[in-house]
Amino acid sequence: MSARKDEPQALNDVLKQFSKSKKLEKGLDNAKVEELWSKLLGPGIQSYTESIRLVGDTLYVGLTSSVLREELSYGTENIISMLNEGLQKAVIKKLILR
Repeated sequence: MSARKDEPQALNDVLKQFSKSKKLEKGLDNAKVEELWSKLLGPGIQSYTESIRLVGDTLYVGLTSSVLREELSYGTENIISMLNEGLQKAVIKKLILR
């Protein structure tokens, strides 16, 4: 983090600088993706979701239903754009449903 500044800063800006300087951003993105997955796709899909893991720019989602996995595979581009919009940045480029 940089030296103390004379001007007051918004807490949000300070936290963003801190997370970037300590390389916490990746872990925060992973946690937020898990939260967004259940929020955007709903409790029905969440109940069939085993695991969600963000590795680099690829999101791996483990599902217990092969039928649901097939249905979601038709809308992967839409799911990626919804999640990236929720994250407010383009983090996810690929979605792999297992």
